[in-house]
Amino acid sequence: MTTLLYELPLQAALSHPKRSALRHKDRTVDYATLATAIEQFASAVVALGIGRQERIAVFLPKQTETVVAMFGTARAGCAFVPVNSVLKPPQVAHILRDCNVRMLVTSPERARDLATILPDCPDLRLIVAVGGAGEAFDTAHTQLLYWQDMPTAPRRPHRVIDTDVVSIFYTSGSTGKPKGVVLSHRNMVAGAISVASYLENSREDRLLAVLPFSFDYGFSQLSTAFLSAASVVLIDYLFARDVITLAAREKVTGLAGVPPLWIQLADLPWPEELTHSLRYITNSGGAMPVATLNKLRAALPRTKPYLMYGLTEAFRSTYLPPDEIDRRPESMGKAIPNAEILVVGSDGRLCGPNEPGELVHRGALVSLGYWNDPAKTAERFKPAPARDSGLVLTEMAVWSGDSVRMDEDGFLYFIGRRDEMIKTSGYRVSPTEVEEAVYASQLVGDAVAVGVPHPTLGQAIVLIASPADGQERDSKRLLDECRKRLALYMVPQHVDWRDELPRNPNGKFDRPLLATQLRDQFGAGSEQH
Repeated sequence: MTTLLYELPLQAALSHPKRSALRHKDRTVDYATLATAIEQFASAVVALGIGRQERIAVFLPKQTETVVAMFGTARAGCAFVPVNSVLKPPQVAHILRDCNVRMLVTSPERARDLATILPDCPDLRLIVAVGGAGEAFDTAHTQLLYWQDMPTAPRRPHRVIDTDVVSIFYTSGSTGKPKGVVLSHRNMVAGAISVASYLENSREDRLLAVLPFSFDYGFSQLSTAFLSAASVVLIDYLFARDVITLAAREKVTGLAGVPPLWIQLADLPWPEELTHSLRYITNSGGAMPVATLNKLRAALPRTKPYLMYGLTEAFRSTYLPPDEIDRRPESMGKAIPNAEILVVGSDGRLCGPNEPGELVHRGALVSLGYWNDPAKTAERFKPAPARDSGLVLTEMAVWSGDSVRMDEDGFLYFIGRRDEMIKTSGYRVSPTEVEEAVYASQLVGDAVAVGVPHPTLGQAIVLIASPADGQERDSKRLLDECRKRLALYMVPQHVDWRDELPRNPNGKFDRPLLATQLRDQFGAGSEQH
């Protein structure tokens, strides 16, 4: 039985060695070849002196080496840290420092861009560069090794068990810098088994990996496919039309997306051959607008839509079966297999039917907590509500901070978030991180970032700011400064200049009031949770 993450592709290689595992551009990698590459990378990691459970960051676009590095790290007995390829050097530096990354796998071009921040990452001792001719360049005293020059002699990997750390996924919190969610082999394998079961994945599937592997939802395209010996097609797209074109060419059977992507795809023509091959689509990372879902169902009458809700802290939580969409169009579904979702009131008791409460997730998918942050871990990971008075050990659950209700049949309905996270383009964005970049520009006196409804982004980031002394109200200049410091999806869509920002009785900026005042800034349609 598979219990460790790296066993997913290795087991598939034993049973289906010649089946396609990965497709990237015009290159096909079968499972036997992928398994060999994973074993070689793992041996190289041990030979290079990377210790058990030490962190290896992977900062690459989607390509074969990206997959090999992540699963090879797991095979070596280390923990991989997927870094979103759109992040800017200061954001990458935070991740490298925060979880004490020892080894970074990236491209020569990206390594050069990171040169100025590498001195601030004292634990990083090795960069492995993928591609290029092997030329030397400045890495700020960090050792540089090219992928093709890594050691090749077989070495025994470090021993691990299923509860050991295998990966750290960084997700924005409502305050401060992104937090590292620590996942075990058990978490990730249980998640793959659960999702693959209700999606009915098989070795005949061909999944198009559109989403970043730094997003747990994106990474799950790999884990669920490898569990089933299915094929994964890799793409970093520029335009939504590219997704449909490649999906049709590759006869894709499964496509996962987030609302902003589905909104774009819904308005495009779908080739006839794709309407026959595409078995299912999935949505997570935010609510699917009803109008968008209706367009997709009309264009893809043979395709099953799965609407899902998930937490990075627990991989995936709920899904709405396709045959329930017409009956319960506003529901976020029921718990996925091998998970239990509870609705808990402020007094700690389980809520009755249709009574609002906090969504609490318990089971094998609950992660190990936040890396090196016991305070934030204690806020979100707390004992599950008592279900058995005879249980001595305390079971930890994820308390989501989301308000939901459950109907008489056990179907859940989203009500709202308790924290101030902004959900835009499928990403969770910390308002504090945006504000820190804005303050660093020295162009503002006060600043508050809020999320407001947007017809295509889910939420748009709006910045409310007052100018710093002696500065003009120059939105273009301010947003240009933001682009230097933030990934594009984090850059505000609009700046609302004011002389003074409202505060609540405690003296804090009144974020709810500002969000309410601006909620009609872009217009918003109804949503499908």
